[in-house]
This record gives sequence, C-alpha cells and structure tokens, in this order.
Amino acid sequence: MRSRVRVGSLMLCFLLAAAANAQRVDRVWLEDLTWTELATAVNAGKTTIIVPIGGTEQNGPHMVLGKHNVRVKVLAERIAMTLGDALVAPVIAYVPEGSIDPPAGHMRFPGTISIPERTFESLLESTARSFRRHGFRDIVFIGDHGGYQKNEENVAARLNREWSATPVRVHAIVDYYELTQTRYRDLLRRRGFRDDEIGTHAGLADTSLALAVAPSLVRENRLEAAAAEAEKDGVHGDPRRSSAELGGLGVDVIVAETVSEIRNAAKRR
Repeated sequence: MRSRVRVGSLMLCFLLAAAANAQRVDRVWLEDLTWTELATAVNAGKTTIIVPIGGTEQNGPHMVLGKHNVRVKVLAERIAMTLGDALVAPVIAYVPEGSIDPPAGHMRFPGTISIPERTFESLLESTARSFRRHGFRDIVFIGDHGGYQKNEENVAARLNREWSATPVRVHAIVDYYELTQTRYRDLLRRRGFRDDEIGTHAGLADTSLALAVAPSLVRENRLEAAAAEAEKDGVHGDPRRSSAELGGLGVDVIVAETVSEIRNAAKRR
C-alpha cells in the first residue's frame, strides 16, 4: 500500500513539474499574456523583447513554405528562455522576397509571399515604436532569412539615432543568421560534407536545421527528388544526408552565440 502511495506521489510530482515547465515556456510569448500580465512582467525586469522574423518562401519540393517562420519561433523561444529576462513577439512572416511582377527569385515558385523593402522597414519601425511605448528597453531583431538583414540594420540605426538620449535601443542581431553561413558550415565541413552538398538554400545544412527544430517541416520521402533536379526545383545543395543530429549542431551554436550577442549589445547601451 505504502509503495503505491509513494509511486502515486512521485507521478504527481512529475505531472506538476511538467505543468510548471509548460507554463514557463508559454510565458515567454507576448501573445500568450494578458496586458496586465505583460505590464507586471515588464515592471519586474523583463524589458528585452525579441522580434523573430521569418519569411514565407519556396524551400524545394521537400520542405514547407513556412520553414523560416517555424524555425525562428523555436529558436527565439530557446534564446529567450536562456536569457531569462526576455519575451518574444509574434513571428513576422511577410518579408521582401524580390520582384512580384515579373516574378524573380523565390517568387517564381507558388506560395512565396513578397512585400516591398520600404513596407518591411516600416513594419519593423512601427513594431519597435510600439514596444518602446510599452516599456521595453532592448528591442531585438533576429531574422532567419538572409535577404533582409540589411533592412534590420537600417531600422535599428535610424531609431537608435532618434532615441540616443533615451535608454531604449534597437539591436539587429545579424549574427543569428550569419552563423548559419559560417560556424555551422565549418562544423559540417569538419564532418566530411562538401560545400556543394551543404548548399546555400534547402541543401543539407538548411534541411538539417529544419529537422532539428521540427521534423514535420521536411518531407523525407522527397529528398531524392530534391537532389535530382535541384536548381530547377529551387534547391541549392544536396539534402539527402540531412539529419536532426547535424541540425542540432547548428541550433546549439545559434542559440549560444545569439544569447551572447544580445547580452553584449544590452551592456553597450
């Protein structure tokens, strides 16, 4: 009887711990809070807000159109949890992807959504102004796509000039993306993968990152097809040897280095 009670008590502890952990994870997301909960969190010191930027674009025949949105959401949550004093804004899913008419780049493939660069910068600027109004002191842009990193920097520079006499700063953490093109690629090379296999879009590196954060993003039964007519199908690289394990190498680097960059940027404020 006593053993059953002990087992029951242990199970209850596990359930309570799991529930508490789920609550902690949920509460880094701005959209999961009420306005009063948000005000309390900011007053208690959560004055860093991460603005995750994704994009909706073709990713070959083997990865979903929302890859960037899902990936930046998962990684932004991990970054915020590690920082401890940060919240995460809703993901921005509409970004510049090039000319619509005539279609260029990713816009040649169905499902890609593009907006003008000036519209994108206006969106980022208004987002930052909103968060300044609500008491955030460090507003952080992290973008999962290479095409708009300069736009992030433009907005951050403009607002920081305007707000130079205030304690509020905007940080465009371009290393979040650059690490996927430098440190992560180096880790893959050391494991014997070639540059033409690692690729630049929807290849081994990109696909492995997707598998690591959310396996449902990848149609593994389409990897052979993606490699067969790669560039015709919007793939630059060879995803056939992709794995969640390889992607995990990149995830670890991105999270750790981005956390460090945000902390350093906040100190420079």
